[in-house]
Amino acid sequence: MSLDTIRDSIPDYARDLKLNLGSVLTPQGAPGLSEKQLWSVALATAIAARNTTFTRDIEALARAHLGDADVTGARAAAAIMGMNNIYYRFLHLVEDAEYQSMPARLRMNVIGNPGIDKLDFELLSLAVSAVNGCGLCITSHERKLRNHGVTRETIQSAVRIAAVIHAVACVLETNP
Repeated sequence: MSLDTIRDSIPDYARDLKLNLGSVLTPQGAPGLSEKQLWSVALATAIAARNTTFTRDIEALARAHLGDADVTGARAAAAIMGMNNIYYRFLHLVEDAEYQSMPARLRMNVIGNPGIDKLDFELLSLAVSAVNGCGLCITSHERKLRNHGVTRETIQSAVRIAAVIHAVACVLETNP
């Protein structure tokens, strides 16, 4: 499996996605991100996009840049944000302050001990939250990253990868 093989499977009506996929998954196309961060974001957001075949392909490509802990970290970010994004999006949308004061009573231990660099895990959590559309989580993770000196360009790179990965996953899932 190669990135070109994936790009070749994208239909012509989604030509922009072909071009963007080839761009955002490079150090030049993702300024501020290391190769490890770039591929971790790609994997975490592919998992969040829920296209099993595409996720396997992205993981196969990512393995050239990631160790086992990084792959597990990407999976963990997709998993915990899959839960948190639903819960916190509800809190945000329900417009009832009483819910905000209630304890979540959901285990989230992986956030405190993700097995990878905590700021990298925040970056993955932000990207997955963008895919899942949780404004409250996006705001929280972006603020934490910025408070720790992560640049807007780095954050934008992660979210651009998330946007392209999600779009490609959807097109490949629905293309006959």
